[in-house]
Amino acid sequence: MTAGEPVLRESLLSKTFVELADTLVNAFDVVELLTLVADRCVEALDVDAAGVMLLAPEGDLRVMASSSEAMRLLELFELQTEEGPCLDCYRTGQPVLNQDLAMVNGRWPRFAPEALQAGFHSVHALPLRVHDKIIGALNLFHASQGEIDEVDVAVAQAFADVASIAILQYRATLESQVLNEQLHHALNSRVVIEQAKGMVAERNNLHMEQAFSVLRAYARNHNLRLADVARDVIIGSLSSSALDDRPPAKSS
Repeated sequence: MTAGEPVLRESLLSKTFVELADTLVNAFDVVELLTLVADRCVEALDVDAAGVMLLAPEGDLRVMASSSEAMRLLELFELQTEEGPCLDCYRTGQPVLNQDLAMVNGRWPRFAPEALQAGFHSVHALPLRVHDKIIGALNLFHASQGEIDEVDVAVAQAFADVASIAILQYRATLESQVLNEQLHHALNSRVVIEQAKGMVAERNNLHMEQAFSVLRAYARNHNLRLADVARDVIIGSLSSSALDDRPPAKSS
């Protein structure tokens, strides 16, 4: 390593973390984020290929990013055969480091030969995690035999940690947006129902509670949503006189 290489590496690492942080602002693209992680691992670390698998909502791992087509195909093969460093890392939550593919002694009987044929000789995998929650794994491959040093492991894990935090924050934002949309829809529905109640009460000479019971009974008896029945009353496609399930009016 020349005198200028540590400076270039430090500059690249700083740039990478800034770029990762930028993904948290405005439009967030999970694939772009994880592709950046994979590419930067190859650029900044002593590895020849990198890829990221992520836990899908359905509960299985998916290939989300790869630094090369050969890496992508190998990751797909890993998922198909259900064996390999990324899967072991995800299942145990522990790093898989310095695995010589020619010497794994049957640990990955199908994956190891395929990886060797693809031109890789040693592999590593690090978990994508936040506290005890494992959401995927980062694969690192060497074209030659050799070990990854502790500094590179720490940097790669830092990349994985930042990506994990970003993804979990993104998921939380989506869940919050869904909840807000549901609440907004519920509030709007309530306004429509109240308006329909007033119309039914006035036209059928009912108290507001009776009008609500009429609307609710009609919706239940016809397997309709209450808000949809209320909307039909408001727009006139369902007349108040058609709500024949209503209870008898009470005297004041």
